[in-house]
Amino acid sequence: MAAARTGAERYLRDRRTDAEYERAYDAARHRIDQIDGIIRILDQRRCRLQLSKAELARRAGLRPEVIRRLFSAENPNPTLSTLVALAGALELKMTAAPLETSRAS
Repeated sequence: MAAARTGAERYLRDRRTDAEYERAYDAARHRIDQIDGIIRILDQRRCRLQLSKAELARRAGLRPEVIRRLFSAENPNPTLSTLVALAGALELKMTAAPLETSRAS
């Protein structure tokens, strides 16, 4: 982590020295990264299909402001229902796959 410049950065740096806090931070960061990745894939597909956000909303049966907020929010947190509706409208299939490190088969 780079040198902390602000009080918030120093606070975070100090908190992350606690092992339990660091585990929780890493878990939250992983969830956020996964959501961001899904949103990027959906938006790339929307662009590839040359759909406006309003047209995507219409096709997915969602309000236009939901789509605008989803693709412009810094930390989107869409519902699974929203993601499935968007995937369907973008002719994508949503699937869940085991992690490469998963022991369960």
